[in-house]
Amino acid sequence: MVTYLVRRSLLMFPTLLGITLMVFMLLALAPGGIGASMQAAGGQGNTTGIAQQQAYLEDRYGLSQPVLVQYGRWLRSISPIKFGTRDLRMASGERVAVPRPIPEPSLPQVFPPPAMPSVVFTPSTDSSQIAEFKGLQRDAEGARRTYVGSVRLFRDALADVARAVGAPLVGRLDGKGGAKPNDFTDVLTVLDGAQAAAAKNAAAEPGLSTNVAAPSTGQQRVALLAQARVKLFDAAKTMDTNWALAEETRQRATIAFLAGPYPKSGFPIIPNVISLDTSDFGVAFSKNRPVWDLIIEALPVTLLINLIAFPISYFIAVPTGVIASVRRGSWFDSLTGVLYLSLYSIPTVLTGVFAIGFLANNQYLGLFPVSGLHDTTADTMAFLPSVNAAGVWKYGWLLDVVWHIALPVLCLTYGSFAILSKQTRASMLDNLSADYVRTAKAKGVARNDVVVRHVFRNSLLPLITMFVGIFPAMLGGSVVVERIFSVPGMGSLVLDAISNNDRDLILADVLMIAAVNVFALLLADILYAVADPRVSYE
Repeated sequence: MVTYLVRRSLLMFPTLLGITLMVFMLLALAPGGIGASMQAAGGQGNTTGIAQQQAYLEDRYGLSQPVLVQYGRWLRSISPIKFGTRDLRMASGERVAVPRPIPEPSLPQVFPPPAMPSVVFTPSTDSSQIAEFKGLQRDAEGARRTYVGSVRLFRDALADVARAVGAPLVGRLDGKGGAKPNDFTDVLTVLDGAQAAAAKNAAAEPGLSTNVAAPSTGQQRVALLAQARVKLFDAAKTMDTNWALAEETRQRATIAFLAGPYPKSGFPIIPNVISLDTSDFGVAFSKNRPVWDLIIEALPVTLLINLIAFPISYFIAVPTGVIASVRRGSWFDSLTGVLYLSLYSIPTVLTGVFAIGFLANNQYLGLFPVSGLHDTTADTMAFLPSVNAAGVWKYGWLLDVVWHIALPVLCLTYGSFAILSKQTRASMLDNLSADYVRTAKAKGVARNDVVVRHVFRNSLLPLITMFVGIFPAMLGGSVVVERIFSVPGMGSLVLDAISNNDRDLILADVLMIAAVNVFALLLADILYAVADPRVSYE
């Protein structure tokens, strides 16, 4: 048994890798890429801001690199084995990494950047050290964002020059109309030639127009090329200026980082080379918070709802199936079968809408709250029900939570009654007609002992198999239920991550859901051996 469990545990890792790789590839191939929803929301009103934001995301996630390299970077961040300089750990538990190197400006052979700045800086060592480091961090990140945005604008200026010149530069643009700077090392030579040819053609045009308001075709091309040239040089100057500022602020932040304003994170194996640390799931750019903090807040909510709904489903459906099998063909068997199948046919979304519209709406019954997990005054409530000095009964924080989650739990439970009950009934009927049951009855074993100790125990294997599918399905179904009732759990977090195409948040959610499914399969194998002594993994 131990050997089997070890082997199965080791097989979990390639399974999880395969699942995360598939989702990673889907995200990489998604239309619009990371942050697509922000581009759609921005419309046409802030094109420059959208371009800078997208360029920052490309820099942050390495989107210019091959997809497998990006996936390797993500695996390295979640791996407990870390390479290079150790991170720092804030008092809140948040990790602080050393500032990343600043990429060099594009086309340095055409537009030489300024000399590399050399910063001499002595960080504070008194009580203001942490505040100073945080300020330097913000300055470095802001300067990097500005520089990365200016690089994007420089590439756009290159693309404008290529379209203005036409052949041969326009053929170097990629499929999206963008320009890769390394393909334009001769851009000034080609642009000079195009401007000279345009000026010559404009001078040779018959009946040259002197009307500024209505220039000739040749004059229009001369003006277009001149405008593209000015835009290109302005973009290059801005890019180089922002690079020098970003590099200077990065060096200051790095010096302050090495001074150690916070304790170092993890345990060193080889100092400054290899260390062990907790997994880093990154920062969700849509919420600007660490992914792990968001999961820690949302996961207990989802577990609370599902760990209440899951036992209710089993405690109602399984005994019902047992009784229906013992009383096969009775009114109870027929009634529960029709009732559960009717409930199973009702979509969860429809049930949630009806529950809010009739059970929670004050115009009708108004018995339950519409959304959330707590009342607005929950912070001032006692934990348990109590009576205050004025003799007024207060239901307390615990009952308030139960009251709020009653409808979400209802929506998660009723659909599984039919599956569990019918499966229990079918499995019990198979065993009730077995030879060992007739033998037990012939020996005078009590009917209840035959049903509970023999038949029911041998009928547990199909129920364990159902458990493997129902529990992960409940976690998936809670996505819909949480959104309907505005419950701040994993379901709402997953939907927000998908709508924003927030890669780190989506991958962390997928990894956790996949781990739940894999561990459910392993738990089912263990329960098989516990329920049936004939099952052995030796």
